[in-house]
Formats: sequence, structure tokens, C-alpha cells
Amino acid sequence: MKQANIILSHIQSLPQFKLLKSHYCYQKFISLLNLRFQKAIAFVYVKDETLFVALSHPGFKMEMNYQKELLLSLLDILTKQDKKCQRLKAKKVVLFNSKHISIIKEKKIESTVPYYQEMALGEFTVESDDEEIKKAFEAVRDSIEKLR
Repeated sequence: MKQANIILSHIQSLPQFKLLKSHYCYQKFISLLNLRFQKAIAFVYVKDETLFVALSHPGFKMEMNYQKELLLSLLDILTKQDKKCQRLKAKKVVLFNSKHISIIKEKKIESTVPYYQEMALGEFTVESDDEEIKKAFEAVRDSIEKLR
């Protein structure tokens, strides 16, 4: 029986799945950028020696317009370093807005409520003549005892 990695490498080498190789290269290219630019990019592709970069928000277009040389140099470095991506060569960059959201998923912030064992014992005396204050302190004492 063949191993899974051998089957997958064979499938990737088939001509009808050549887009899988390109997708790997595009993901690797985006991962080379800093996080701010990664969030700005919806998707990329290369066609006719032109790197097309779809941006997830129109506000990023002006900022990325100044970074075209950076994008080309990173793509050039990627083609030299990774044998799988050697055919991705581009001479110019075209930026356009897209309705698609960024590839990078926003990380959900987990609750930062500290969980700890209650250290208070609830052993205190209420030295007040006011009934309202006594009831409030007794409620605090009851809640402490429930947590223990």
C-alpha cells in the first residue's frame, strides 16, 4: 500500500492540479510579508509576468502602492530560494480592491478573567448599627462561603 505523502506528491504533479503548486507559492509569498500587509491582502496571483494583488480594503491600496518594489523583491527571493516556486516571475505589480476579506484569520481573544481559589474565609464581625450595611456585609460573607 502506498503512503499518503507519495500519493499527494503524485497528484500534485498531474497537469490538472498545477494550481495547487501555485497556491502553495502564493501562501508562502504572503507569509513572508509582515502581519499588517498580510491582513491587507485578500489574494494574489501571477499572470503574464505581472503580480496581481487583491486588497481586502480600499484604504490599503495607497499604503501598498508605495511597497511595490518590496513585493517584487520578495517574490524574486522566493523564486530563487524555493524550487517549487521558480516559475512565478513578475516584472510589475498591479494592486486592486477586492470584495473578499483577508486570508489571515483574526485571532479570537480569549477571556482573561483570572480563575483562582477564594482565599478569604468570610470570618469577620460587622460592627455597625445600620441594618442596611449589616445586610450587605452578610451577603458578602454568604458569597465568600459559597465560593469556598
